Order: sequence, then C-alpha cells, then structure tokens
Amino acid sequence: MIPLDTLAPLIGQYGLWLVAAASVVEGPIVTVVSTAFAREGLLPLWPLAAILFAGDLAGDLLHYAIGRRGLANLPRAWRRWLRLGPSQAAQLSRHFGQHGGKTLVLAKLTHSVGAPVLVAAGMARMPVLPFLGWNALASLPKTAALMALGWYAGDAWRQIETWLGRWTWLFLILIAALAAIWLLRRRAWL
Repeated sequence: MIPLDTLAPLIGQYGLWLVAAASVVEGPIVTVVSTAFAREGLLPLWPLAAILFAGDLAGDLLHYAIGRRGLANLPRAWRRWLRLGPSQAAQLSRHFGQHGGKTLVLAKLTHSVGAPVLVAAGMARMPVLPFLGWNALASLPKTAALMALGWYAGDAWRQIETWLGRWTWLFLILIAALAAIWLLRRRAWL
C-alpha cells in the first residue's frame, strides 16, 4: 500500500472529491481504503459514508443507463452474437417485472455479478425508481460492511480485495449449483 505520508497531502486537499469520483467507478475497494484513511483521521467518517453510498448508487445508475441506452446503439451483428434479440428483451422484461428486486439485491450483495445484472435491468427497462430503491436497500448493508472492514482491517486492502473476489465467486457458484439442483428436481417431478 502507498504510505499514508505520501497520500496525506493529496487526501487533505482533495480527499472527499477523489473518493466521490473513485467510488462511482470501483466502489468496494475505494470504500475499504477510504475508510482506513478515515480511521487515520484523514477523512471525516460520516460525510465519507454518505459519499460512498451515493457513489455506489451513481455507479449503479451508469450501468443501468448503459443497458437502457446502449443496446440500441450496438451494431446488429453484435446484438445477434450476444443473442440480444427482441425475444431475449421480452424475457428480461418479464424477469425483472416479476423478480427484479430479488435479482438486484442478490447481484449487488454477491459483488461479482453486479455489473451485468445492473445492465440487464436497464435493458429490461425496469422502472428507475424501483431500480434505485432495491439498489439502495442492498447498498446500505454492503457499504456498512465494507466500511467496517476498512475500519478494522483497512491496512490489508489488497488481501481484502482478493478475499472479496474469491468469496463472492464461491457464493455465486453455490447459488448456481442450488438453482441447477432445483431445476433438475423440478423437471423430474413434471
């Protein structure tokens, strides 16, 4: 990690502005590192918490906008290659209409699949207010947990980033395995 002596003047001058911009792009590790700086007295804790929460939601909205506006701008050949035709868009719309909240919360808390699901919500044209509401609901405990991690173990941020990636992939694999078992049993009963 870069020594705090080197970062202190930069953080002192632009701290919360830097965190605001960085949290939109890469929220989890920025949350851990900036909270470690807050523990050292370089950033104020409560304004930092509000900025991290807002930055996380702003990043979610950017992903949503990419899905909502970006699909139409993709070349037709790419849409075909990605299998993003009208029938898939209709399936996405139905899914997010029925299970949008659960899907968003689960994706947000697993960290690894968050971006594709947020883009898919935009592609499905999920209404913005429910989208923001579900993401805010998931962002509160996620931001709080990452801040706690940063407060108590922030000096080990590189190791934390590795652990986050591994555990979220493991959690995702477990969910996929359970879903596969459920589908297989469901088909066997039909």
